[in-house]
Order: sequence, then structure tokens, then C-alpha cells
Amino acid sequence: MIPTRKLGELVVGAQGLGCMGMSQAYGVRGNDEESVATVHRALELGVTLLDTANVYGRGENEELVGRAIKGRREQVVLATKFGIVFTEQGMSARGDAAYVKQCCEDSLRRLGVDHIDLYYQHRVDVERVEETWGALAELVAEGKVRHLGISEASAETIRRAHAVHPVTALQSEWSLWTRDIEAEVLPTCRELGIGIVPFSPLGRGFLTGSITSVNELPADDLRRGLPRFSGDNLDRNLAIVEALRELAAEKGVTAGQLALAWVQHQGQDVVPIPGTKRRKYLEENVAAAELELSEEDIRRIGAAAPPEAVVGARYPESLARAAGK
Repeated sequence: MIPTRKLGELVVGAQGLGCMGMSQAYGVRGNDEESVATVHRALELGVTLLDTANVYGRGENEELVGRAIKGRREQVVLATKFGIVFTEQGMSARGDAAYVKQCCEDSLRRLGVDHIDLYYQHRVDVERVEETWGALAELVAEGKVRHLGISEASAETIRRAHAVHPVTALQSEWSLWTRDIEAEVLPTCRELGIGIVPFSPLGRGFLTGSITSVNELPADDLRRGLPRFSGDNLDRNLAIVEALRELAAEKGVTAGQLALAWVQHQGQDVVPIPGTKRRKYLEENVAAAELELSEEDIRRIGAAAPPEAVVGARYPESLARAAGK
């Protein structure tokens, strides 16, 4: 059993499970039976924080998670999200009060539960932060939601939200090849007592070393359109993985486990949520939560994967514009 950590006042296993890939984004949809078995195995290992969202698989992921936790609700810290909408122009954020409350009702129904433990604003409607968080505060008062989170937000936006109702957790991308939050967002969260939930702590699988060409990925895989996986960018980024692999070999672990352990060691307020739809990779990830790294190890890992060595943006320009802050 992995140890526990605290996101604000919320106690969770030191590593969570991202469920998105069970229903979308990374190629062929997962086998639902194996996905459910993966959730059950996660709970056995002490992984209590399960992360989904209303847009994953257009609601199907919430329904899948709901089936997986049926009869096990008391073991689970259930997190889901709202706020992303898709139009003919692409992805955008919405945060008006009526929409917030309807999203919550819809998620409760799909998940088959009477409350959500951690409810995130998935992307921020920056014109309506106070309205959004006012509606969220009402959901907490009604008992439909226990704790509130925010995702991919700037330091300024986090402060605006926190002034309306305490923010329990920030979910943003954080890994050895995505360290944007370290300059302003991370210090703000620590000043305010907000926990950190890194998504894609393995660089969308890249830091495992399993991806050497986008041609190996399914035709509908999200990563085919991401700049870091494209052309010369991919070749140059693979040098980071090779450096990690050499360090990992010294400890008898994989490059992915070493990269994930680096995230785990960034503080007791950090609970990464690596995603997988298979028990095999879940068990590899959980083992990283118990890997001990010395200060010298941390230094060497950082030197092997310095931020300036990463080539390419996180998202193509169209998605980056839609993300908001």
C-alpha cells in the first residue's frame, strides 16, 4: 500500500490514477473490462484518487468510472471536471452559474453517486471566475461537492478563485519536460495551501521511452498533433529519454519510473495522476511512488532533463489559445 498525502485538507493516496485514456485521446479505446480491473487494482494498492471529466469520451468515461467504483465508493476520492465546451470554432471554456450546476448534476448521474469529492474547473472562463466559483460554493453548501479544484490556471486566476471559496487542488501538467508552473503558479499554491495534482507526469508517455516515432501511434492518437512529438523535435527530445534511461539503469528501474519518482519527490503536497488503462502499467507506476531518491539523485535527474533541452510547444497554437488562464 502506498502512503497517503494531503491536498489541502483532503487525504488521498500519494499517487492517483488518470482515467481519461480509458475512453479517449491515446488511440484505440481501452477494453472496458480491463479498465475496470485496473481501477480495482489501483484501490488495492492504495491509489484512492480517481480522475475523470465530463468531456472524456463525451461522458462515457464518467459512466465507466461509475461502474468501476460501484460497491467501492467508500474507498474512492472521486475527482471530475467541468468547463470545456466544443463548438464549430473548436475548444473553449464556459463558466456561467447555470452551466456549472447543470454539469454537476449530469456528472453525478453518470457517475452514479450523490457527491463528488473533488470538483475541478477544467478550463477557466476568465471573464466569469467569480460567478463560476460562487456557483461552486453553492454546490459545496448543498453537499453535492466536497472540495473544489482548478486546472491549468494562472497564479492570478487561482487567487481570484480562492478569494471566493478555498481551492483544494490545482491540476496542471508537470513533468521533467513540462515545468511551466514552477515560476509563479507553484509558489502561489504553496502560499495558499493548495495541493498540486500533476497530469501527464510521464510526458504523455514519452518519458517512458516507448515512443520513438509518431508512426507507431494509432491514427487517431492525440499525440500525433502535438509539436513535441513531431519531426526533428521528437528526435531531439529522445536524447532526454536516453539520459534518463542511463540513470534509471543504475537503480534497476525504468526511465518512466525514474521520471515519475522525480515528480513524486517535488513535495508532500504533490499527488501525480499518471494515466493508464492496463494493470501492468499501473503497477509499474505505483512502484515509482515508493522509489527513494537522494538530493544527489534529484540533481542528476534534473541535469539529464533540463527545461531548456525540451524542444517544441506543449500544444498546437489552436489548443493553446483555447486553454485560457
